[in-house]
Amino acid sequence: MPRRLFKRYMPDPTSIREHKSLRFLGTLLHDPNLWHLNRHSVARAMAVGLFAAFLPIPLQMLLAAFLAILVRGNLPIAVSLVWLTNPITMPAVFFCTYQTGAWLMDVPARSLPDELTWEWISSELSTLWQPFCLAQW
Repeated sequence: MPRRLFKRYMPDPTSIREHKSLRFLGTLLHDPNLWHLNRHSVARAMAVGLFAAFLPIPLQMLLAAFLAILVRGNLPIAVSLVWLTNPITMPAVFFCTYQTGAWLMDVPARSLPDELTWEWISSELSTLWQPFCLAQW
């Protein structure tokens, strides 16, 4: 049942391979694992998609697509998982990521100021980056 539901909404691999703006990728998109729904390709896609989603960088979808091709994970799932973090959900996700990292490092978590300014971020970045990055990796 779930497999049929996902297959209904998955893009057609031949239409993507033949799309004129993706022709430069050549035979990279011809790997069947990029399009099949099996436990190995979906697990790789989940890992790649969530990894790219939690990185605070632009162009996360391109990174997820590149990594999915590299590890032979399901391409549509990897790219769609990046949308877990969008401009609306990103502050809450990153705050929870920092809180988790501070808990794992057994460091007291810093509280946010009443007014979030660039000066506060730049002055506190030296203490905030380690717990934030620990919880992401």
